[in-house]
Amino acid sequence: MTNLIKPKALITGASSGIGKATAIEFAKAGIDIALVGRSKDKLIGVAGAIEATGVQAKAYELDLADVGLVREQIQLIASDFGGIDILVNNAGIGYIGTLSATPLADWLKVMNINLTSVFQCIVGILPTMRSRANGTIINVASIAGKQPFPGWGAYSVSKAGLIALSKTVAAEERDRGIRVTAICPGAVNTELWDTLDSDFDRKAMLTPEIVAQSILHTALLPKSAVIDELTLMPSAGTL
Repeated sequence: MTNLIKPKALITGASSGIGKATAIEFAKAGIDIALVGRSKDKLIGVAGAIEATGVQAKAYELDLADVGLVREQIQLIASDFGGIDILVNNAGIGYIGTLSATPLADWLKVMNINLTSVFQCIVGILPTMRSRANGTIINVASIAGKQPFPGWGAYSVSKAGLIALSKTVAAEERDRGIRVTAICPGAVNTELWDTLDSDFDRKAMLTPEIVAQSILHTALLPKSAVIDELTLMPSAGTL
């Protein structure tokens, strides 16, 4: 990392779930954090709790669904925060429905938020990482991107695309000192499930904190090492 005393991270979807848990784990490790999400009030609450640990945390309101604005806004956030050493692309949405029954508008919404916005975040942050010849990008994908599930078509495709995006950026940027990891968790018990009609046993799912600890471990690896792809499953298996 460029700043060994106070590395700086940017986390999307940081107001709840895996993003919030990751921010808390990063703060415990002494990492300053730019918190990005749609709800400024929730982000401010997370920032306040984090700053009590002695690290810097700042809330940035950004709707990643506005993909045409994401690249420029991420560049502005990075500049305002004084550079970014670690980018965690966590924001995403779930979607249940067979491909044949998925309206084009829904398909585009899933692809824009789960894949295109991540592409925009990455290209927005690459200039500052390239200038330092250093950086870590962690993309939160899903087991659904490796093992498609019937009825989760658009979601599975978006996460498979995210895994491919991660591998491509890794191949293109490793000579510039930039590491890229795709983390593929199984079902995680987050607020996302409140909006989905599913009979999965949420008590058997991974917790956001477990995923966050894996993200932190990945980020803190020595510069000479990288986890290209990490599959993290509930011990109960696929739910």
